[in-house]
Amino acid sequence: MIMTNNVSLQFGKRVLYKDVNLKFTPGNCYGIIGANGAGKSTFLKLLSGAIEPTGGVIEITPGERLSVLQQDHYAFDGCEVLRTVIMGNRRLVEIMDEKEALYAKPDFSDADGMRASELETEFAEMNGWDAETEAARLLNGLGIPENEHAMRMADLPAAEKVRVLLAQALFGSPDILLLDEPTNHLDVASINWLEEFLAGFPNTVIVVSHDRHFLNQVCTYICDVDFGEIRQYAGNYDFWYQSSQLALQMAKDANKKKEEKIKELQTFIQRFAANAAKSKQATSRKKLLEKITLDDIKPSSRRYPYIAFTPDREAGDQLLQVTGLSKTVDGEQVLKNVSFTLKRGDKVAFVGPNGIGKTILFKILMGEEEPDEGTFKWGVTTTQAYLPTDNSAYFDDVGLNLVDWLRQYSKDPDETFVRGFLGRMLFSGEESQKKASVLSGGERVRCMLSRMMLSGANVLLLDEPTNHLDLESITALNNGLIAFTGTVLFVSHDHEFVQTIANRIIDITPDGVVDRVSTYDDFLANETVKQQIAEKYGNQ
Repeated sequence: MIMTNNVSLQFGKRVLYKDVNLKFTPGNCYGIIGANGAGKSTFLKLLSGAIEPTGGVIEITPGERLSVLQQDHYAFDGCEVLRTVIMGNRRLVEIMDEKEALYAKPDFSDADGMRASELETEFAEMNGWDAETEAARLLNGLGIPENEHAMRMADLPAAEKVRVLLAQALFGSPDILLLDEPTNHLDVASINWLEEFLAGFPNTVIVVSHDRHFLNQVCTYICDVDFGEIRQYAGNYDFWYQSSQLALQMAKDANKKKEEKIKELQTFIQRFAANAAKSKQATSRKKLLEKITLDDIKPSSRRYPYIAFTPDREAGDQLLQVTGLSKTVDGEQVLKNVSFTLKRGDKVAFVGPNGIGKTILFKILMGEEEPDEGTFKWGVTTTQAYLPTDNSAYFDDVGLNLVDWLRQYSKDPDETFVRGFLGRMLFSGEESQKKASVLSGGERVRCMLSRMMLSGANVLLLDEPTNHLDLESITALNNGLIAFTGTVLFVSHDHEFVQTIANRIIDITPDGVVDRVSTYDDFLANETVKQQIAEKYGNQ
């Protein structure tokens, strides 16, 4: 168990948290959420002891081992992959190294024998004989094949180093596990494996993540970092979000009788308790949710941008015809024989590991790149709006303030209208006078989304739109695209985003596409689809 007692943290005049009192207990997974810059990762550093609080204390049950997902991807470059994982338990590695040094001594004494016996006992108690087997199992689960286990960390690509460090954090069943964005650089299979691992993990897990699907699958509690406070709520992310919206609605319905509100709350909780996914978390969450009272449900003070796309006109039935598109970039073929036809109202997620190929496809469709082979044709009634992954051309070295920047894309140039629009996207007051060139990544994406909304387009193309956004903006964008009546083509690594928006999935493979009208979860689970994808990847 780990506890915070009146913990405060201050940097200069800025108070990040004040008088935080929280208890994190075994068998639970706690998701830390909050706006960008709220101090989520900093809170994990406090818990790990990497930084000291300004006031208060952090207490860990004596004898318990705390493990942290390392963020320095080069720290273990000189080590073998398997040993790097085992280094997650420092004491075990110390014993292994001391044993090896003792047995290598040419003048092995009685005292050495006694010491070796002590070490062997401790080694066995720590399950040391199974250490390599466990480390290999973790690596395999996270997509690191056995032929790489004996390699040096320096020889692995960056994305695989991240996975090894995650295996290191998970190794040896730590009593307290701190994970900062553990799903970054993981593919769908590895994320699913991690979700299953944490579902069966018996100890305490505290995680920071922007991945709502992951938070929903693993969390029994949500800790919301907001305005200098950290409040703890039972349930997963969806429960926190929807209960805070329910609380807002209840506050507006001030004339409703308390009995009616209690009945509404009970109905709401029953629905969530019935929909839990993973067995262990489901049982735990259900018990927690059943204990919630009306006083526990509080409206969030968090602000959500207003994201709503309204097409100026409806597109006709002939929307997009793509035939045999192929493209080679820097000697590598990133698209090969890509063909599909879209109809009005399709919301298509483009998936698969070929990130460059998906980006190039969108650039071709928007006229920014030429294909080597093949053709495409937009319907005459279609209008497109595009959100690229790299938006620097719209902001770098641009001297305009946000009002003047957005005015360029508005059919109504009136300042009051533009300012009002920016206010709904959380650029109110002085924020609207910021220079476009100094915006953060998340602010740039919100501006690009504003540009798209003002376009009145009936077809939206979005390439990794959730990059740089906080959970509030992701949720607002998610809801906006669900409600959009036009056609959407998008690329996203956000599982929840794809699952809730897409009615059609297209996997860009090395040899054409696998195209299916279905939800993302059904696409991933379908055996025919799995076989088709395997065949496409075998034809390279």
